[in-house]
Order: sequence, then structure tokens, then C-alpha cells
Amino acid sequence: MTLPDPIPDGPDEGSESTAPLDPSLHESPLDAYSRAVTRAVDLVGPSVVAIEVRHRARASGPLGARARVPDSRGGSGSGFVFTPDGFILTNSHVVHNAESIEVVLDEGGRRRADLIGDDPETDLAVIRIEAPHLVPARLGDSRRLRVGQLVVAIGNPYGFQATVTAGVVSALGRSLRAASGRLIDNVIQTDAALNPGNSGGPLVTADGDVVGVNSAMILPAQGICFAIAVNTVSFVAAQLIRHGRVRRSMIGIGGETVPVPRRVMRFHRLLFGSGVRVLNVQEGSPAGQAGVLEGDVIVGFGDRDIAGIDDLQAALTDQVAGRPHSLTVLRGVERRMLEVVPAEG
Repeated sequence: MTLPDPIPDGPDEGSESTAPLDPSLHESPLDAYSRAVTRAVDLVGPSVVAIEVRHRARASGPLGARARVPDSRGGSGSGFVFTPDGFILTNSHVVHNAESIEVVLDEGGRRRADLIGDDPETDLAVIRIEAPHLVPARLGDSRRLRVGQLVVAIGNPYGFQATVTAGVVSALGRSLRAASGRLIDNVIQTDAALNPGNSGGPLVTADGDVVGVNSAMILPAQGICFAIAVNTVSFVAAQLIRHGRVRRSMIGIGGETVPVPRRVMRFHRLLFGSGVRVLNVQEGSPAGQAGVLEGDVIVGFGDRDIAGIDDLQAALTDQVAGRPHSLTVLRGVERRMLEVVPAEG
């Protein structure tokens, strides 16, 4: 009788079938998540810095006069290197009016920093240090973000340096009110945990691209945090490095957002049911020269419909300074077209 060949226990040593299995086949979703976060931290972590500032304290002197005193108070925040020659991005509220700024690098070294410029209107600032072998972070494109996308925040909350939190993009296109009162558009909402001290740190993708500058959270809400979109950041940073400030234009009015009566809106076929009522006109200003009067309601600037003060501020960029633009106002129930030449503000 011929016996069948035995079933082999396994492939012979050295055969091609002994190649190891692809580890990704046995990887859990948490392993993939962990690798994505650690990759982002490895790429951007060396660029993140802690920022320590000192503000001169002020106290009331005799008869309530404000007087300087020798004591000073400090604050801290985060930032990140974005050019090899030492330019660092952070929030305006971290360094605004600081008397001294010191940066603590990822490897622990300390450097004195100079304020290049800050823009409270967008809560962004640029400072600079002199240091060798800096690792700049790579700026991405916030227009490519998607709701639900993984993002990682790196910063120094409560002084705990290089703290990492992760979450997702909760929403895009939010608006955030700056301390100056101006509306910041195209803000990223995330549930990556932020705390005091995270301000100015980067919000990054799994590929290590910076897509935002962490700026604010809502207390006592949980998981509602905001970052200034990197496309806004790129524009503002370039202006701050070139001019020390962001150049905008002005027409010289004080105004407030008010509703427009429905019948007036329908009669003039307005897109919005509100506009900007002029409360005052500065003497000799572009608005004054154009014939704008107190009580006028601005409903259009150039080819843009104006529904409120935020729309008007958004329209008054530096590109419109020195060039004539149409200004549509309601004077009573009458609609008038004026020509205004905005000045650099």
C-alpha cells in the first residue's frame, strides 16, 4: 500500500512564502490613529515654542492718577517657528503691549524675542529670535480641510510645555469676535482640547501641515475651541513682516448695524434687511468728502451688499485704498449712490 504524503507543517526555511505578513493587516484602528498623531508631533513638535512675556504693572497714584510701579506681571502662551531665520507666529493677545518677550525652544534653550508686528483685528502676531538650527513648521492650505478630519494641537497649557491634544475639525467658516471688536472670518472650530497657554500654538494635520493658529475656547463649554485659519495667517504674517502692521482702509465714520424696514427693502430690491447706520462722520474724512450724512444707512460698497458693520469692515481692505468706489446709502426712503475714495487706515 502506498501512503499519502504527509501534510507539511509549514514552508521550508528560506522559501519565498516565509515573508512576514503585512503588519497593517493586523493593525487596529487605534494603532492607525496613534501613528497619525505621533507623525504630526514628530514633524511639528520641534517647531513649537513657549512664549513668556512681562507686562509692566500700573497702579493708581495720588488723586487716582495712573503711575508706574516697579512690580511687573507675566503671561505665557505658545508659538511656532515658520521660517528658518527665526520668525515665529503667535496670538496678538499673547504679546500685545509686552515690555519683554522670551522664547523657550523645544530643546530647552531660551532666547530674547523682538516683536515684529501684531494685529489685534485678527489676533495674530509675529516675533523673531536669533538662534541656529531652527526647524520651521510647514504651512498648509486651510481650504482643503474637511469637517471630521483629524487635527492635532500642540502648545503649552498652564506652562506644561509641548502638550499634545487631538480631535477633529468640528466646523469650518465660523466667525470669531476679536478683542478689538472686529469679526474674524473663516475660523476653524475643533474639539482638540485647548487651555490657557495653548494660545498661539499650531493646529496641524496628520501630514504635519499647519492649518491654523489656536486662539480661543468657550468656557464652560467642553470641546468648543477655535483656530485662525492658516490662509488668513499667511496673509497677515506677510503684512506684519513687510510693514509691521496690516494695512487696511477707512472711510471715517462711526456706525452700527440696524434693520431696514421691510417695505423699503422690497421697494429697492435689497438683498439684506439690514445695513449700517452712520452715527458720526469725521471731519475731512473720505465719507465726509463723499457727502455721507449722519443718519444715512449704508447698504452697498462697490459691488458688495452691506448687511452690517462687519460686512463694511471686511470690504475695507488695503486694496481699495486710494481708489474710487460707489457707496450705496438710504437717506430716509430714498436710495442714493455716492462716490467715496477710502484712505489707508
